Amino acid sequence: MDQKEKMIKLAVNGGISFGAKLNTKQLALILEYMNDGDELEVTTFQQLYIEVPESKVDIVKKKFKEIGLSCYPVGNFVKSLRTCNFCKGSEEEGMPVARELNKRMAGKPVPFTLRPAYTGCPVGCGEPLVNDIGVMKVRNGYDLYIGGKAKGKDAQVGTLLAEQLIPEKLYEVVEKILDIYMEHAKKREPFFKFINRIGLDNLKIKLQENK
Repeated sequence: MDQKEKMIKLAVNGGISFGAKLNTKQLALILEYMNDGDELEVTTFQQLYIEVPESKVDIVKKKFKEIGLSCYPVGNFVKSLRTCNFCKGSEEEGMPVARELNKRMAGKPVPFTLRPAYTGCPVGCGEPLVNDIGVMKVRNGYDLYIGGKAKGKDAQVGTLLAEQLIPEKLYEVVEKILDIYMEHAKKREPFFKFINRIGLDNLKIKLQENK
């Protein structure tokens, strides 16, 4: 009797663009890898979960990339960047910065699933203040929030860590935060609990040490 092939779950989205949208070609390709009766799970992080046979993972990723779909691992990784709809235009609301930030973060292994969010203005449609790492574009700079949590009785607003960062400094600080989290967190310790445990002042010290 043939052993059933292992299925791998992938998180798929249309990349960082004007809103969470998929075109007909992208939808049609996704459907090629679904069976009758399968359900397409849509997450709050603008991702679709699909399952594909392990032997087809590489070819699926390649085909998806060719038509503008991004694939990310599911589990204890940094999720792809949740964004607002960039309602005022690419440059004005910092879409190039959001894309680069996503490129540097998404898919990195971490002790527990980490949710980053970005918004292009203080209206905050991307909900940066209630996610693990949040970035808000304010005028010509980027404010960085950490330790937010959207759900549960212990829900909390993130703490402002740095204001008016230039893009390169933003990338640098976020990457250092992820390194510190990887090095010092307990096994399967959510990011907000890690921040609460070590404290903001201690985190700032560690950021200085990592320069």
